[in-house]
Amino acid sequence: MKRVLALLFILSFGPALAENIIIGVVNNNVITYNSLKSLLEKSSSKDHKVDIINQRIRVILQVEKAKELGIEASLNDVILTLVEISKSNNISLDQLKAYPEFLSLEDEVSEKISILNLQRYITKDVTIDENDASNICSKKATSTIKQIKIAQIIISEVETQNDQDAAIKVFLKKLSKHISKGAPFEGFARLHSQHSSYLNGGITDWIEVDNPTITMLDSLKDNEVSKIYLTDFGFAIGIKLAERFVSSNLKQCKDKLIYLKAEKFYSNWVNGLREQAYIKIYHDA
Repeated sequence: MKRVLALLFILSFGPALAENIIIGVVNNNVITYNSLKSLLEKSSSKDHKVDIINQRIRVILQVEKAKELGIEASLNDVILTLVEISKSNNISLDQLKAYPEFLSLEDEVSEKISILNLQRYITKDVTIDENDASNICSKKATSTIKQIKIAQIIISEVETQNDQDAAIKVFLKKLSKHISKGAPFEGFARLHSQHSSYLNGGITDWIEVDNPTITMLDSLKDNEVSKIYLTDFGFAIGIKLAERFVSSNLKQCKDKLIYLKAEKFYSNWVNGLREQAYIKIYHDA
């Protein structure tokens, strides 16, 4: 087990400190002053500076673990997120790329997606016993919620010199025909889907029937392939696997209990990463 080196000194950064100086080492990664400059310059206390560096250490450890597990952000996921950022700011992706801090933004997006993937992976099995949930939560239901579970094949890009959207739809129509003739949907999802859910055959968690697309999927018959629809990650086709009705009160309460349990579990798990890491913090002598 690698040993942990505690903070060697209470950090104090003066205006003459070189921007490219290494202020910390985390396993095989370095933290430079320049990478945290904007945050450190806004900090008014030494304790706050220490908190900033500790937070950066936490991020590095999580991204490092995501890469080790092979679940770091894909280039496609980063691009799709950047496209959404540009749309929300009413500019094109090219205009966003011209932003002076674009490379930093791209790195930040990649890190956040990697950490989100890691959180989902580490907490995927966190749940709460149904009896415990019933004891803690109210059993009185004000309404019931319909949920469905589906499998999807999501395609974000194909090799073509023509219209990308049209080419994707042609490809999905071909897949749909094969599936309608008996080809296994989940097998095709593992082979062709460009979303991380391909690992599970495209199968989703339980989804609440609360919008037109999910309503369309809910109306599908057994083994019926949906029409092509648009998702946040590309165009898709899907099939309906199951449905259920749950108490709105119980569901909301249980979801909150699971979230809180997963949040605590993940925080403790990340603390464990730090305990096993080689961490050294420097200061300007």
